[in-house]
Amino acid sequence: MSCDVIEVAALKADSFGRIALMRDSDGLFVRRDLGHVPWWLRLPAWWLARREARALQRVDGLEATPQLLRWDGRRLDRSYLDGAAMYQRPPHGDLAYFRQARRLLQRLHRRGLAHNDLAKEANWLVLVDGRPAIIDFQLATRGDPRSRWMRLLAREDLRHLLKHKRTYCPQALTPVERRVLKRHSWLRELWFATGKPVYRFVTRRILHWEDNEGQGPKP
Repeated sequence: MSCDVIEVAALKADSFGRIALMRDSDGLFVRRDLGHVPWWLRLPAWWLARREARALQRVDGLEATPQLLRWDGRRLDRSYLDGAAMYQRPPHGDLAYFRQARRLLQRLHRRGLAHNDLAKEANWLVLVDGRPAIIDFQLATRGDPRSRWMRLLAREDLRHLLKHKRTYCPQALTPVERRVLKRHSWLRELWFATGKPVYRFVTRRILHWEDNEGQGPKP
């Protein structure tokens, strides 16, 4: 990597690191820097960043996903995807987008990776050519795609995609997709009964995240 690295723009900053758009001699890339994480959060911040690095190794060569460039224990560099978050460029009525998103999700799952955080519109991109992309793999789970656990997580990923489709392209939902949306897994019910209240307490009362689902403080 060239020593001539400059910051182009700050993208996000929260208790688990600072994310910025960077440029070196090879072009643009995205950096997660743990250098300013409070001491009491350094271990979970490192654990999440390492988890993301390992997940990105699983999607090596898969289009429309970030590619791991470097991870040294403090900085995680990944390739830049030119696009906007779903909520910034809503795919209203764009059936092609959701068909491509489902195929992308299937390729992800075949590699033994479940994203686990696709309810956030910020983790779905609409690329400049209109295609979907997926980012932010900090909470992703790796495993055997044939296992019952991974199939359950893959189904939850799909349900989250279908929720977005219901929002932006409801007329295109198929009867099967509507049934998937109505069928709640025990994992979802357990999360809402136990994990969700704890998550909200930690992110809102302790970490003081202001926006929905822990996306970080507003700039």
